[in-house]
Amino acid sequence: MGKILVIGASGTVGSEVAKILKLKKQEVLRATGQTNLKPDQVHLNLVTGKGSEVFSKVEKIFMLSPPGHTNQDELLIPLIDKAKNAGVKKIVLMTAMGADANDQAPLRKVELHLISSGLNYNIIRPNWFMQNFNSYWIHDINHSDAIRLPVEKAKGSFIDARDIAAVAAELIVTEKFNKQAFNLTGSEALDHDQVAGILSDVSNRDIKFENIPSGQMLEGLLKAGLPRPYSEFMLMILEFFRLGYSAQVTDSVEMITGKKPITFKHYADDYKAAWRV
Repeated sequence: MGKILVIGASGTVGSEVAKILKLKKQEVLRATGQTNLKPDQVHLNLVTGKGSEVFSKVEKIFMLSPPGHTNQDELLIPLIDKAKNAGVKKIVLMTAMGADANDQAPLRKVELHLISSGLNYNIIRPNWFMQNFNSYWIHDINHSDAIRLPVEKAKGSFIDARDIAAVAAELIVTEKFNKQAFNLTGSEALDHDQVAGILSDVSNRDIKFENIPSGQMLEGLLKAGLPRPYSEFMLMILEFFRLGYSAQVTDSVEMITGKKPITFKHYADDYKAAWRV
């Protein structure tokens, strides 16, 4: 088998994809926006497209959009075309659960372009990451003992990023599921009071969920330095969560990997050092 390019290889999912593929004895190139490269790294700037000549050296690609951008179609569609022209045989694309609800949404435009490209492909649409609680939401958790989000009592079938990576790696090496898309979720749907209870148990703290107005959430995201368009995008998808669109549970992880998804309790135990302050 030829080389596999992992885009976003320093991120939460991409780093795990690269690790799993190496365990599967695959030859992996890790894409990075940095210029000081390690032997298995290649420079690729997803915003400018610089470095895409590496596509001619690989057979398959794991592709996702860089965080903080809402124009995913403008960034990824040209890369799909370059990959096809370079002779790439397959792309595994990660978008997000719900991306296929609106054909005019940027991520859906990317999906449709890949589907019509003639390439072998898989599309994975993961639900909200469990790892958000030890990254994006950790400031409020560790400074105020609170998860503060505008989602009320809605539930989400949160998924561990390690399960997403396991699915992606399996889809890259097998042709069994070619030209299919999968919604990826955990095995249960939890509301944020339940999440706070689990985090409290593993951290020996009293962490609570606090529902906040969307305007307060927007103000916090802007203060944290996120661009306004991306902050407004976050508010939009949190509203979809509030309306119940993130509660769906699928069996895709087990069907593809042969293993049941990691539970939220298991995730919390593995990451408990993050909340023990």
